[in-house]
Amino acid sequence: MSDRPSPFSEIEQLIDEFTQFGSPLDRSVAVDVIDSDDEILVVVDLPGRDPDGIDVQLADNRKLQVAAGTLATEHEGRYVTRERATDTVERTIQLPAAVDEEGTEASYDRGVLTVRLHKLTGSGDGTEIPVN
Repeated sequence: MSDRPSPFSEIEQLIDEFTQFGSPLDRSVAVDVIDSDDEILVVVDLPGRDPDGIDVQLADNRKLQVAAGTLATEHEGRYVTRERATDTVERTIQLPAAVDEEGTEASYDRGVLTVRLHKLTGSGDGTEIPVN
């Protein structure tokens, strides 16, 4: 028997690390999630999309769902290379902390959607009642 590790173990470990944080191997929608002290910033690449066709929803204070309508393509001729996604794209992002839906803001500029979510204050385990 050989004491050498499987040649695929490092590849499997690398794939596990990549897919741990929202499946970065799926490049249909690139997402960055930044966690700071009092807010979570989500930045989503949606180039060429109509802002009116972008839908952003918060579910259970912990999931952000982003969907963008089809990309309008009005080019004549035959495509030699076509890599840009033109279909409706969707992505669900698991947030690292619970957020307050009242403090949520979203903006779209130059093909980038930025969603600013304020974290819920307190532990979320209920309301503390002071003892007199």
